Amino acid sequence: MTLALIIANKNYSSWSMRPWLALKAADVDFEEKLVPLGSDLFRKTLAGLGTAGRVPVLLDDGAAIWESLAIIEHVAELYPDRPFWPTDRAARAMARAVAAEMHAGFHYLRRHLPMNLWRPPEPRALDEGGEKDLARLTAIWTAARARFGAEGPFLFGRFSAADAMFAPLATRLRTYQVPMTPEVADYVAAIHAYPHFVAWRDAALAEPWEVAEDEVDWPIVKREAAPQGTTGA
Repeated sequence: MTLALIIANKNYSSWSMRPWLALKAADVDFEEKLVPLGSDLFRKTLAGLGTAGRVPVLLDDGAAIWESLAIIEHVAELYPDRPFWPTDRAARAMARAVAAEMHAGFHYLRRHLPMNLWRPPEPRALDEGGEKDLARLTAIWTAARARFGAEGPFLFGRFSAADAMFAPLATRLRTYQVPMTPEVADYVAAIHAYPHFVAWRDAALAEPWEVAEDEVDWPIVKREAAPQGTTGA
């Protein structure tokens, strides 16, 4: 079985991060194909696939699957023995529900606080919509951790597809120094310490491509230094 995951800039592409983390967490082999946002390579790679023209896209022996959550579910079906979702039925039901809510919601947070992994943490005030999104995010994370998080630091104990779906929001809270409850801060710290996330972020910090619409300080681009020994894509 040959799987290839087409993604874009690791610094900015939150939707690319989601299935990438989920597949890595489940120990699924796949080829990574990174195409920079707005480039000719981006357009040429996605042309003719019959998708929405955005990333991520999973190629499975010629078939194209798009949308992060659909990719995760497709690969979970291919590998039913892999730990994509919690094993407990009630936990699994909640994990799928909150992952779907993430896929469809939190527009204000996502728009106002674009994912930008190389920006040094500096505060940015939320608007009213962002505050409502933050309240809902806090409620979800707190409830999942309280009910199902006893066996580990993630939403349902061990890392699952639900954490992969929410990981980009965790980065936004840290990047823009959004006020957090202790429970939320602990979860954000767990995401940032997760080895597969660390690998993704290290690669992001070494990328050369800058995207104005995702730089809230534009034309200034604030960047943390890449880890020693890391090279750009």
